[in-house]
Amino acid sequence: MASTSIAAAFQLLGTALVADGALHERVPVQLAPSALQPRAGGPARIAGRVLPARHAGSVDVFLEAFERAQPGDVLVVDNAGRLDEACVGDLTVLEARATGLAGMIVWGLHRDTRELVRIGFPVWSLGAVPSGPQRLDPRPTGALEHARVGDAQVTAADVVFADEDGIVFVPANSVESVLAAAAKIAATERRQAESVAGGHTLRAQLRFAEFLARRAADPAYTLRDHLRAVGGAIEV
Repeated sequence: MASTSIAAAFQLLGTALVADGALHERVPVQLAPSALQPRAGGPARIAGRVLPARHAGSVDVFLEAFERAQPGDVLVVDNAGRLDEACVGDLTVLEARATGLAGMIVWGLHRDTRELVRIGFPVWSLGAVPSGPQRLDPRPTGALEHARVGDAQVTAADVVFADEDGIVFVPANSVESVLAAAAKIAATERRQAESVAGGHTLRAQLRFAEFLARRAADPAYTLRDHLRAVGGAIEV
């Protein structure tokens, strides 16, 4: 599934629904730390194939990553969560936009915030600091093959979804089924919300009294079991 198609489908959903869809499909997902937030303007909802790059003090790794990028990819920068340097700035972001990328996830800090806001390209990071790298470390093995973001380790075989709620990584070979499940859950939740607004409580829709009676007789019976039986969508 192309990054552009994934991004179009994601615009109608969100990371919470993607996470629910993955749970429904029994697909393992990885989450980025909640401290990673959209920082520099632009659309706050992006999705695309992971384009990994491990930073060692120079922008050359980013430029090399752009050489192999496909339209709609998302650059995922691994700077080990460092808080003592900014590893991306306005020129890197401009080049990413010119390459056709959808956005940038930075496990570290950025700078040139005012310029990044003017550029309007989506960047998630841990925050900003004025100073760039004062180091040039040996290039790590596999610098363009994988990236770590908190506890998540991702490659080009993963797809990243990011919005105001956070960042979710899903294996690319499961994205279609996850998005389909997420869309179905979204439709169910919309119907439930409209029904609540019309005066039909969520408890009544989910036949919650029946669940309580069943659980009293069978303590192993869970709300998720019940929701699967009645077609609810609060949990999957």
